[in-house]
Amino acid sequence: MGTIRKAVFPVAGLGTRFLPATKASPKEMLPVVDKPLIQYAAEEAEAGGAEHLIFITGRHKRSIEDHFDKAYELETELEGAGKSKLLELARNVLPPHVDCIYMRQPEALGLGHAVLCAKPVVGNEPFAIILADDLIRNDDKGVVQQMAEVHERTGASVLSVQEVPPEETDKYGIVQTEAQPDGTLRVVSIVEKPNPADAPSNLAVVGRYLLTPTIFEKLEQTKPGAGGEIQLTDAIAALLEDEPVIAYPFQGKRYDCGSKIGYLEATVEYALSHPELGDRFRDYLASLET
Repeated sequence: MGTIRKAVFPVAGLGTRFLPATKASPKEMLPVVDKPLIQYAAEEAEAGGAEHLIFITGRHKRSIEDHFDKAYELETELEGAGKSKLLELARNVLPPHVDCIYMRQPEALGLGHAVLCAKPVVGNEPFAIILADDLIRNDDKGVVQQMAEVHERTGASVLSVQEVPPEETDKYGIVQTEAQPDGTLRVVSIVEKPNPADAPSNLAVVGRYLLTPTIFEKLEQTKPGAGGEIQLTDAIAALLEDEPVIAYPFQGKRYDCGSKIGYLEATVEYALSHPELGDRFRDYLASLET
């Protein structure tokens, strides 16, 4: 462990699919039961070895900074009221050895541009990218840790992938792969949101990447694509020409919390397994069916 010390969180998006809830509050702060999406993502990064969390933010994202900051007034009040359990929750959003760095993406110029904004802090080492609205549950080992182990074994960049229905390939970056003698899947090509008729496979890249620093050089050379945005997929396609990239079918259940239905599914399933609420919530759901 310890190869991945830095994780990048592109959180500058507007979250328009959740309006009006996201009018003044970031979509990454939407709670699943009692924790915002961004905290699940940060905890996954930390469990995978990350000590420096780099948030690429935009306007209206101050509440993310506030969430990971110390809340003096709240802590004083909880301490005074003897609410030690709640005080622990407020204080320990992240372990003390983890630091948070915030950088502004001045314009919404795409995921690739957001990642490029992190270059001065990431420097010359491999790093993880986590999209917080892809919530991936694995109670044993988070996806960042799984990918870090693959990287440690191979030295390659790693993309987390899962099979999607063939008619949904136009929502994802899709990879074509070649099985290797060591059991890994090497990426041969990657294409952004292909029409189902043109898709090379139904293996989709979802919100976790572990990339070598060479990606920054490729991003700097990437021309803006659709909508004037710099696509991370285009830079990964260029990276393939220079070094191996592995597609990794991760262990865990993914909830697409960028969609309302995925967000509701996550809320229900996390509530059902919540140590304090699970049984009562299950009884409540059962009562609705009668």
